[in-house]
Amino acid sequence: MGCRMAEELNACEVLDIAETMERNAARFYRKAAGVCDDSKLCKLFVELAQWEKRHVQMFAEMRDRLSKPSGKSGRFALEQVKGSVAEPLTPPVFGGADDPADELAGNPTKSDVLKMAIRKEEDTIAYYTGLREFVPGQNNTQVIQGIIEEERRHVRLLAQSLEQAYE
Repeated sequence: MGCRMAEELNACEVLDIAETMERNAARFYRKAAGVCDDSKLCKLFVELAQWEKRHVQMFAEMRDRLSKPSGKSGRFALEQVKGSVAEPLTPPVFGGADDPADELAGNPTKSDVLKMAIRKEEDTIAYYTGLREFVPGQNNTQVIQGIIEEERRHVRLLAQSLEQAYE
């Protein structure tokens, strides 16, 4: 997905951003699992990558539903998105580099990786909270809320792992 300079996006475009965020998150966690020397933490990163991959599919299905002629799709002003969206608009979380896993270069500590992941998950929650208020349809709102709850669970799991890393 390229940069956008528009002041507004439609629901399908915002969901496309969400899909990209989730794809990048899955790549990040797969890379984290590959460089991790802690088998328990490695397993967590693999599970997180699988959850993020499932989120990609959920957003794709939602976008497909909304792109059909019967789907309602309003405009989304960029200022409605709270969290980490910046101009020009790029995938705001788990993005920024050509490969989000590049952030793991340089042999970061286990704690560094966990803190980075927690921060990214929290930014994702903020983005999806704005998205939930925008995307039309009760079913879509429930799907997004479910994804937000899973992302909150990710934060809890990562925070628990971070606490254990300091023990």
